[in-house]
Amino acid sequence: MARLSWTSGPPRSSFSRRRHTVRRLRDQGLYGPRFRDVLPALAGAVVVVCAVVAGLAVGYRVGGPVVPVIGVSLPALVIAVEIRRRRPGARRRRGRYSAEELRELDVQGLALAVARMLRRDGWRVRLLPAPDRPRLYARDSAGRQLDVAFRPVAEPLPDEATPDPRSRRDTAGPRLQLVVHRGVFRERDVRWAQRQGDTRLVDGSALERWAAGAGLNDLFDKGLWG
Repeated sequence: MARLSWTSGPPRSSFSRRRHTVRRLRDQGLYGPRFRDVLPALAGAVVVVCAVVAGLAVGYRVGGPVVPVIGVSLPALVIAVEIRRRRPGARRRRGRYSAEELRELDVQGLALAVARMLRRDGWRVRLLPAPDRPRLYARDSAGRQLDVAFRPVAEPLPDEATPDPRSRRDTAGPRLQLVVHRGVFRERDVRWAQRQGDTRLVDGSALERWAAGAGLNDLFDKGLWG
């Protein structure tokens, strides 16, 4: 028969074991806040609810049932509009994309996304469709113009068609070429763009910042036209 050790204490109750487990989990940050930690927020929520109810009651006495109906309907309408705005489809139509959404796009989808981002920044955009290499032509209110190309290599490929002549009708005003790539440009591409002088490169990281809400001009250290 096993003997009890002189150092062994009395067996712990289930309540004591649970309290010990809760204390250990709290020390590790795995159990959650204590009641006293959430008490200020809870008290604030109660005060806000009571204030709203009191305000609706006063409004009912002063202006009749119309006041509380409006007081309840207006916040509900604001919340519904905000939820609608945050839906992925509505967000993308406003020219905002997540990094994951950009990676899932094909070339045509990327061209549409960039067109939406340009419109979000105040540009008037025309899509020049092509089977495998779409292009965009954009113009802003100041008369500045952009030719936007989509390819993994900035320097034109030997078999690449020249820009659509329809985009050359507006010759007045400064004009730049914008090359968009979801990956990383190589050194030779950067050197080629620098030699051109009128070419700007937008790589994957800059494209993600642009899609997240940054302005096109903010993607470049000296600005787009610097």
